[in-house]
Amino acid sequence: MKKVILLMALLGLVVAHGQVLEPVKWSTSVKKITDTEYELIATATIDNGWHLYSQVVPEDGPIPTRFSYQSNEKYLKKGNTQEESGETVFDPVFEMDIKYFDSKATFKQRIRLKGKVPFTVKGTVEFMVCDESRCLPPTEVELVFNVK
Repeated sequence: MKKVILLMALLGLVVAHGQVLEPVKWSTSVKKITDTEYELIATATIDNGWHLYSQVVPEDGPIPTRFSYQSNEKYLKKGNTQEESGETVFDPVFEMDIKYFDSKATFKQRIRLKGKVPFTVKGTVEFMVCDESRCLPPTEVELVFNVK
């Protein structure tokens, strides 16, 4: 009986240790601004207790959130990806003031059409998240924007 209990406890530890944390879920949408201009919108929904870092962070800080978009003959990227105001607070993990987002963050990228709709814009976002005591390694997620 002791062996069965020990085996179950060890199995429970292996399963718990093997869990993959994904505290940020990404969704995309597209907003038509004019007949030739659209806005690609990436929204991060962040689990309670975690925070997602801004695109601009101090040197020696965490990995900033970075967006990249695959080139496509149907559009031109207009400017850089914009983000919401977020919060700038003292981060105990990095021991510095850093801008980050709790619960939700929205990032917007304007594009100008060179071709006809519909088409797809593919991109990636690389980001890092932390809670009060730990950080997860940088993660890269593919994003797809359907321009209609």
